[in-house]
Amino acid sequence: MGYTIAEKILAEHAGCEVRPGQIVSVPVDMAMANELSAALAIKELDKWGVDKLADPARVCLIPDHFAPAKDINAAGIAKVVRDFANKHRVKYYLEVGRAGIEHAVIPLEGIILPGQIMVGGDSHTCTAGAISCFATGVGSTDIAGAWATGEVWLKVPQSARLTYTGKLRPHVYGKDLILHTLRDLGTAGATYMAIEYQGEVFDQLPIWDRFTMANMAIEAGAKTGLFQFDDKTRELVESTPRYMLEKPHYTIASPDPDAVYALERTYDVSDLEPQVACPFSPDNVKPVSRVKDIKIDQVVIGSCTNGWLEDLLRAAELFKRRTVHPDVRVIILPGSQRIARQAFDLGLPQIFIDAGCIFSTSTCGPCIGGHMGVLGEKEVCVSTTNRNFAGRMGHLSSEVYLANPAVAAASAVLGRIGSPDEL
Repeated sequence: MGYTIAEKILAEHAGCEVRPGQIVSVPVDMAMANELSAALAIKELDKWGVDKLADPARVCLIPDHFAPAKDINAAGIAKVVRDFANKHRVKYYLEVGRAGIEHAVIPLEGIILPGQIMVGGDSHTCTAGAISCFATGVGSTDIAGAWATGEVWLKVPQSARLTYTGKLRPHVYGKDLILHTLRDLGTAGATYMAIEYQGEVFDQLPIWDRFTMANMAIEAGAKTGLFQFDDKTRELVESTPRYMLEKPHYTIASPDPDAVYALERTYDVSDLEPQVACPFSPDNVKPVSRVKDIKIDQVVIGSCTNGWLEDLLRAAELFKRRTVHPDVRVIILPGSQRIARQAFDLGLPQIFIDAGCIFSTSTCGPCIGGHMGVLGEKEVCVSTTNRNFAGRMGHLSSEVYLANPAVAAASAVLGRIGSPDEL
């Protein structure tokens, strides 16, 4: 019986055969945390009396949730993490202004590579599965344990194989594919599974859409979401700063023909139109044509889910020579500083600002209802982020509709939820 991608990566790290349900101890190639999860992990290390990290070169700390610091308390938390990083000479401490949102920064800088294992103190750590890395979110206690020992305990997950076929319609992207999938599977349909995404559709999309889909694997309850290594993966990985500088070794894990999957689905997406997740769950999904005419107050384009350069380009194309509706405010959040620089080189911020948007810093702030875009009472937002639970972006009575960047931009111009085709 063959191995899936997840099983191959775990078996290689564990040094033994593995099967779903088995508990294994594996070395981690990277243990990542943001300022919030890191601060909790640091407290755990202090309680344990641990004063030395197993390998500071395999630790990554990125302040991004309340960064730039929104208040004195947030500044204090960030300082704890900064002091810890300096004390232990953590190799990858990436400060505000030199990083961005952790899930975009890590693959773009080459901090994690194909065939590796990364644990992160954030549920959307699975984003890195887009480059065929076993990446998963864990609690801060597990992060502390990984820092102290260099290893982590994992239960080998069952795998799900999701295949996408057909020719995509205009303005249909990875976000629409994953929302369509969530409508089918629900938020618990792939609980503790490793999702493998595959199919001819991905030849029609740039690699950035894979990050969107891997990111939202967790919204189906999955442990991670994985794409098979191909030429697009190689091109991205071998162009990252770390790879260009160090030429580190990485491995390619491909599924065996006789691999066993606990769940299999095939989606013909030829007739799929842009999708919208309605309040208050990512699986409450409808075609955009069925949710038109809902008046909106705010649009957020960016985040770790759809803050890639390609997403900004898709939005900018809709904003060219157009103006944001007078009743709407629009916040653009590039996924990282590197993406922001690329956007400036292409003149995208000028397009956004001319249209009436704010081109903001790379932060998780609005997505988590933390700062720089919090919703007030009964306000409605169209967002390219990944969750729309009650109170997620602000007031408990506010509503968030999840959509792709083109739908979000079109809605900003229309003043209501709408399709790019309307423009």
